[in-house]
Amino acid sequence: MNTANLQLQGLLMAVAQINNALVRKGLLSVQELDTALQAVEANLLSEERLTEDMSQANRDAACFPVRFLQAANNAQGGAEIPPYGELTRMVGKTKDPHVPSE
Repeated sequence: MNTANLQLQGLLMAVAQINNALVRKGLLSVQELDTALQAVEANLLSEERLTEDMSQANRDAACFPVRFLQAANNAQGGAEIPPYGELTRMVGKTKDPHVPSE
């Protein structure tokens, strides 16, 4: 696996855990955090570069970190967030199916 991918994996898990701590301490609610992450994704998708110059797969890749953090946020029921692999599967299940380009 590419070292950058491992670094991204570690960073995403760290941010997910920080988000979880913010919710547990009552500084943010799950809904407030979800709303903030939705705004980030909307901002990303409103960029002309993403909507016109990139394939759907590349747009999904650009939005993956935000969707990952949303999955972690929405999955927190206890003190721990799910493992990385489980969260990535959650993100994959929520993606819109792609229409193959011809």
